[in-house]
Amino acid sequence: MDLEKPPPRRQEPEGCLVVAIRIPVRIVVLVLVVPVRMVWDALVVAGRFLNDTVLRPLGRALLWFGRALFVWPFVALWRYVVVPVAKGLARLGNVLFVVPAVWLYRYALTPVGHACAWVARGIGAGLAWLYARVLTPIGHAVTWVLKGLGTVLAVIGLGVFGVVAWLVRYLLVVPARWAYEWILTPVGRAIAWCAKGLVRLVSTVVTGIGIALYWTARVLFVLPAQALYRWVLAPVGRALAVVGREIRDALAHAWRVAGRISLAVGRFLANLFRWIFVEPVRWVYRTVLTPIGHVVRDTVLRPVAEAARTVGRATRQALAAARESVRQARADVRRMLFGEPKQREAVARREPPGRGTRTLGSSTTALTKD
Repeated sequence: MDLEKPPPRRQEPEGCLVVAIRIPVRIVVLVLVVPVRMVWDALVVAGRFLNDTVLRPLGRALLWFGRALFVWPFVALWRYVVVPVAKGLARLGNVLFVVPAVWLYRYALTPVGHACAWVARGIGAGLAWLYARVLTPIGHAVTWVLKGLGTVLAVIGLGVFGVVAWLVRYLLVVPARWAYEWILTPVGRAIAWCAKGLVRLVSTVVTGIGIALYWTARVLFVLPAQALYRWVLAPVGRALAVVGREIRDALAHAWRVAGRISLAVGRFLANLFRWIFVEPVRWVYRTVLTPIGHVVRDTVLRPVAEAARTVGRATRQALAAARESVRQARADVRRMLFGEPKQREAVARREPPGRGTRTLGSSTTALTKD
């Protein structure tokens, strides 16, 4: 439960109306919030208990069941069926397609490609000789002829262009310039002056109409709305803001107080459950069951365990004696059937026994000993 107080806020000057509203609102809100907070805390405790004892084990069981039903069969299918089949198909595809394709490329397509490349190089060499020895001289000759024709046509065209330009200048450009300077320009200036006057007149009329509409709308709508906001809506809004703030503070205060009350009730119920159920069970366990268990352990369990250990030791000893008897009987039967085993002959050692360690100045080998 969250019982921490919120950070302190800056105190603002309060009036008598705020103080008169605060106490009744807090009392009413506290009476309404305490049952809700207690129900909420009870639901939280029940939810945590249900989560720890039912939902979490059920979720783990469902997770294990889902893995066993969906994941593990697919993993086994992938590991022991799909992967081996895919490897077999890959090897079969390599043998059936890749190896023949490589052989075909290496021993059939590559020689054919080399032959085609040799033929293409020969054709390219022939075309290059034809271009250099035949087409290039013909192209140079055609270029020289076209240059001569172009020069002749350029001289003729310059003469024709000069004549046409003189005619266009004195037949079109000079009359058009005179008409623009002495006819179109004065007419355009007169039209512009008239348009400016008309625009000024229209703007003056529109401005007057706009000012009249502005003051009409201001007197009919703005000033009444401003007075309504200033003298009615603003005071009502301030009062509602004060009431809303007090209700909010009352809810927060009542929630904290209800939390403390709920905590006290919860502790009382926990102590009551402990004194009614837990302590009697603990007392019975300590004063009745524990001495009975010690008596049963000392009088029954320990003697039975000691007897079981004694029986185990006797059984192990009997089994060891039986194994030794079987081993002796088997050795006697082998001796009766095959006789005594041959004793190993002692082999003369090349190293002299009983001597000290070898040194550089001593002769202790088999060939140099005395």
